[in-house]
Amino acid sequence: MATTRKIALVTGASSGIGKAAAAGLVEAGFEVVGTSRKSAGVKPAAGITFIDLDVTSDESVAGAVKHVIDRFGKIDVLVNNAGIGSIGAAEESSIAQSQAVFDINVFGVMRMVKEVLPHMRARGRGRIINLSSVQGFIPAPFMAVYGASKHAIEGYSQSLDYEVRQYGIRALLVEPAYTRTGFEANSTQPDMPLAVYAQQGQTFGRVMAAAIKDGDDPAVVAKVIVEAATDPKPNLRYTAGTLAGRASILRRFVPAWAFDSQIRKLNQLNG
Repeated sequence: MATTRKIALVTGASSGIGKAAAAGLVEAGFEVVGTSRKSAGVKPAAGITFIDLDVTSDESVAGAVKHVIDRFGKIDVLVNNAGIGSIGAAEESSIAQSQAVFDINVFGVMRMVKEVLPHMRARGRGRIINLSSVQGFIPAPFMAVYGASKHAIEGYSQSLDYEVRQYGIRALLVEPAYTRTGFEANSTQPDMPLAVYAQQGQTFGRVMAAAIKDGDDPAVVAKVIVEAATDPKPNLRYTAGTLAGRASILRRFVPAWAFDSQIRKLNQLNG
């Protein structure tokens, strides 16, 4: 089914940031294909088609991308939004648990990119938008595994953008801060909890819950995703929301000792 509208493929589009991004892209004139691990129960808004996708499966990713290209003839924008949170001290997560987080947050992105790139390169155009986080460029105490996955996405996307720009493709980063989604409820909890971290971990949990409650609406992040998708001269990075913007400025210009002190204060860390 050929269409003159641009096609955006948005992973993890059934809720939160992904849902808002899909709606925002439709409003901006895109035809949107959203994905969910179980799309049968999703009731899409007008202009959005849902398909099943498990980003941890090579076969599922290949099948989903082929389905979109076969149906619409193209993919103009890929939004890699699907991801999972991980809460707990670094020592409290097993290697297997950490690998599972990376399989979604990092290798899931890589699988999607590897499938769409040949198509975009053949067309001489395309845009890949990877959802990072402020925790991709600042320390994330009691979220070390999650922070590491987002740091990985930052490094991967920066290198990717240099590699594909000559083919008319851009790889971009959107970096939100705390957002009012189900992030905390859907995050993995430590599978090897240690009593030595219990008190500080509980304090961090309260800090995070309050930050998410007071965080940005997903629509704020969605607006930035649309900007990244449509900007005629795109930037590599787009911070999303006031807090994310402040964090980026502080990281670049505040002395290291002052930045360290602020991180400890915000997270109510001892010592």
